[in-house]
Amino acid sequence: MVDIYGYFIIFVLSLTTILLILSFSSSSGIKSRLPPSLFALPIIGHLHLLAPIPHQALQKLSIKYGPIFRFFLGSVPCLAVSSPELAKEFLRTYEASYLDRPRNSTTVYLTYGSKDFMFAPFGPYWKLMKKLVMSDLLNGKTLVLLLPLRQDETNWFLHSLSQKAKLEKAVDVKGELMKLTNNVISRMLMSERCSEDENETGDMRKLVPEITGKFNLADYTWFCKNLDLQGYKKRVKEIHRRFDQLIERIISAHKDERMKKGKDEVRDLLDILLTISEDEWK
Repeated sequence: MVDIYGYFIIFVLSLTTILLILSFSSSSGIKSRLPPSLFALPIIGHLHLLAPIPHQALQKLSIKYGPIFRFFLGSVPCLAVSSPELAKEFLRTYEASYLDRPRNSTTVYLTYGSKDFMFAPFGPYWKLMKKLVMSDLLNGKTLVLLLPLRQDETNWFLHSLSQKAKLEKAVDVKGELMKLTNNVISRMLMSERCSEDENETGDMRKLVPEITGKFNLADYTWFCKNLDLQGYKKRVKEIHRRFDQLIERIISAHKDERMKKGKDEVRDLLDILLTISEDEWK
């Protein structure tokens, strides 16, 4: 009898606790303030509903659940906003709450703990990086200085199209425009073209698809957070090692060139960054 009485007390206490929690939740209005959602599967959330094309799947869900609704990428809560009015509220009225880009294991590792400009969290460091970009790297003087470089790449692009047209060759315009963009950016950054297949810089172009656009299960499911079921962490570390070697080679070459020609000659954005770095150590 004593055991039955004890179990009964535990049951009553548990039931009372549950009722109090439910009562508090309903009275506080937490549920009423949350946007509508749909049934989520354990571990994967709503990932199964976002295939094969995520943005089209979200558009279909918005028709059913309205211009704003909740969904889960694994265990990560997300909001879908599809009306201009609500988008304005998120992007302008409450801009400070949504400034940070999503952090995942790949970007954190490849950017040395989010120390770059794109993925750095909003705060003093990000403001310093923004000031550096706007006042030194992409100001009017620097853009004018690098204008011949952009013109050269554009002329090369037009000449390439002209030659292929004369030979009546088919042209992948999208691919050629991508090469043009990559070459302009890489030459502005480090004075090297990234579309050449025969040199080390061509490695940069091959690395980009490997380090971006990959879905890592560990970033979205708490169950796999400390596991590497896809072997993704191992691949990222190898890519990071190769990337480090490439960047070290380029920085060393720039330093040697600066020793020969002088530090005042600016050929690209890397020269500007090296000058800023050297001035800070003085």
